[in-house]
Amino acid sequence: MAEIRAASVLPARREEITLHTSDGLELVGELALPPERPPVATLVCLHPLPTAQGMMDSHVQRKASYRLPALADLAVLRFNTRGTASPRGTSQGEFGEGETERFDVAAALEYTEYHDLPHPWLLGWSFGTELALKWGRDPLVEGAILLSPPLKRAGDADLDAWGADGRPVVALVPEFDDYLRPAEARERFKRVPQAEVIGVDNAKHLWVGEPYVRIVLNEIVKRVAPAAYPLPTEWDEPDG
Repeated sequence: MAEIRAASVLPARREEITLHTSDGLELVGELALPPERPPVATLVCLHPLPTAQGMMDSHVQRKASYRLPALADLAVLRFNTRGTASPRGTSQGEFGEGETERFDVAAALEYTEYHDLPHPWLLGWSFGTELALKWGRDPLVEGAILLSPPLKRAGDADLDAWGADGRPVVALVPEFDDYLRPAEARERFKRVPQAEVIGVDNAKHLWVGEPYVRIVLNEIVKRVAPAAYPLPTEWDEPDG
């Protein structure tokens, strides 16, 4: 058995994909599937702010794609929103301040439907939480998991809409977040009666450090693939 570390990449069926938006753009992405079994659920990852180096390879969502297909039988779909670059490539278009990205969210969900990816959940981080709250109430979506939600672009009307909708919303809020800390988050999310707000002691907005990554991934799996909770910290590597 080998310890799962920050750089660990566990087995998965990985495929580079292209999403097509209804306004004519191509977005680059990757789909990671469990190595041997069909997925039990799907994470559609919405990354942090591209004007602040956010991209599909932002570390928490990259580590979700590296670990959760093998550990929890999850499909993990990551992509660059319009105008965003990463080692996978650059998506067409220009940053739309969270408005034209509505077409990007729709394209990702259309991909999950066309490819029969089961039980899609939105996994937004920072700017990605704004996209989830503003544009993610598609009938396909099972719920939303929000990492470090700033609640700037997404306002009370978006929260009210999710509250009326009733689907699960889980917000993981770092104790020392730069934008929204747990006490204020609990107050703001009162507009969403079903929301769970989980304050994470000592964490910061970027979730730097393996202990915080493990907390995040466990909280995701607890909701999306509960049979796999808690996640192991070691992996049985094959010989050779």
